[in-house]
Amino acid sequence: MPERPDIQESVHPAPNGGVGMQPWARAHGSRAKPKPSPQRGRQQPSRSRRGIAKSFTNLLYHAVFATKDRRPIIEPEFRERLYKYIGGIIRAERGIQLDIGGAADHVHTLMKLRPDDRVADMLRLIKANSSRWLNEGLTRGFHWQDDYAAFTVSESQAPALRRYIAGHEEHHRKMSFRDEPIALLRKNRIKFDEGYI
Repeated sequence: MPERPDIQESVHPAPNGGVGMQPWARAHGSRAKPKPSPQRGRQQPSRSRRGIAKSFTNLLYHAVFATKDRRPIIEPEFRERLYKYIGGIIRAERGIQLDIGGAADHVHTLMKLRPDDRVADMLRLIKANSSRWLNEGLTRGFHWQDDYAAFTVSESQAPALRRYIAGHEEHHRKMSFRDEPIALLRKNRIKFDEGYI
């Protein structure tokens, strides 16, 4: 298995965290006036420059999405190439794919996103671009389902999730493809109607 990037390797600064901006000014997109120093009229270094007022995030998401009608059409011959392609889409959007796996009819990915990225937008890009890529040369009539499941993941739980993704096919020898999303929804205390799973 190729080496995966370390979960701790990247800390994303929050957007618009510019030097010399006060919290109100940052939220409204304008620069606050610098305060003159009482000594020789020089400006005091901003809080950001001194390393106190930076914002840091570690936003990990576990996303699960399936083929249309849960058709088992993610063939072993191109599965690893598909996973790498999905990783490239995430990187192009300045995110990090920490792990990915799945089965013939669905994909699990653990990804780290920037605070200004929406999970829904990322998954829309992943599904649109990867289905187009697959249909251009590796298969025909490939489509993803419109819906998906996505859950936040704490840093402490990420290693267990990575083990789950790595042993995913083995896991499905004990649990059906239909029972897995139900178990994930229950674990995350999300209300659902089993008729739509």
